[in-house]
Amino acid sequence: MAKKVLIISTSLRNQSNSEALADAFALGAAAAGHSVEKASLRDKTISFCKGCFACLQKRECVIKDDAVAIVKKMHDADVIVFATPIYYYEMSGQMKTLLDRANALFGSDYAFQDIYMLTTAAEDGTHVPERAVSGLTGWIDCFERASLAGTVFAGGVTGTGEIKGHPALKEAYDMGAAIG
Repeated sequence: MAKKVLIISTSLRNQSNSEALADAFALGAAAAGHSVEKASLRDKTISFCKGCFACLQKRECVIKDDAVAIVKKMHDADVIVFATPIYYYEMSGQMKTLLDRANALFGSDYAFQDIYMLTTAAEDGTHVPERAVSGLTGWIDCFERASLAGTVFAGGVTGTGEIKGHPALKEAYDMGAAIG
């Protein structure tokens, strides 16, 4: 059965390496017959969460910026994919800010179950994405029907386009194509 896949590219750099992973995943998911939408945080205004918890009653954040529309898309997606560069062994700040702003999803009848994380970093080592994955897992743990379905890491890529030919691109495509 076709699923609604939302891919959120959190890099603010145009044609970033993590966005290349997102695009590869999207191609794989689309080839498998899924409905795919990509949302980029580049050129979006996403303010910090105020911690007011009004979203839990209103089911929508009271801060009216671009996060509100993205969170609505997250609510309706069957699969959410986050693509982020690794900064100081952690997810990008804009990704963390979006996760905080997605608090309105807590306690809602969200659709998502499978969450994927695609990461890139200048440093190459299997330990590099661990803290970023742990941070996302902390968010996922707040949603009892959701789980981390897979991760892809491309290390050793810094400049725009350095990911070209990296084996992680095929891994991301294959992971997208394998969505069940």
